[in-house]
Amino acid sequence: MVRPSARTLDLIGLVVRLGLAAVWLVSGAIKASDLNQTYVAVQAYDVLPSGVASAVAGALPFLEFALGVLLLVGLGTRIVAVVSVVVLVAFIGAVAQSWARGLTIDCGCFGGGGQVAAGQTQYPQEIARDVGFLLLATWLLVRPRSVASLDRWLTARAPDVETVDTQGRT
Repeated sequence: MVRPSARTLDLIGLVVRLGLAAVWLVSGAIKASDLNQTYVAVQAYDVLPSGVASAVAGALPFLEFALGVLLLVGLGTRIVAVVSVVVLVAFIGAVAQSWARGLTIDCGCFGGGGQVAAGQTQYPQEIARDVGFLLLATWLLVRPRSVASLDRWLTARAPDVETVDTQGRT
């Protein structure tokens, strides 16, 4: 079996990083554009008190957007991947508990959300999609290195330079 080169893995990392960045940027921007609807979506899960649901609905879009921006530029990739894993596991758990409890809601993952008719729920698809995003985040957790990232630029080592004294001697 041929093992992929580091360059190939770095390119895969770029695609994964930009893909997950797009998810967070789109999701965050849509939610931020209608915070009232985001509150309706969070409240529909029926697990948080109203005040906490309001705080989550107000903060979530901006957390998602921040994660997207950091991934887009490749800054703190492993830390962003850890936070992404935690958020995605919470999302998967929230959808799963709604399904198990027989709630009829739209997840509100990409806008909208709230109560829907019983035949309009899409829990298996929502969970599968989020598991796919979770796989992307896990890749970045295990291998955060990628092409065109600030992480790579910030950790690049300067070439070794001999020290020269004021007399021109090394």
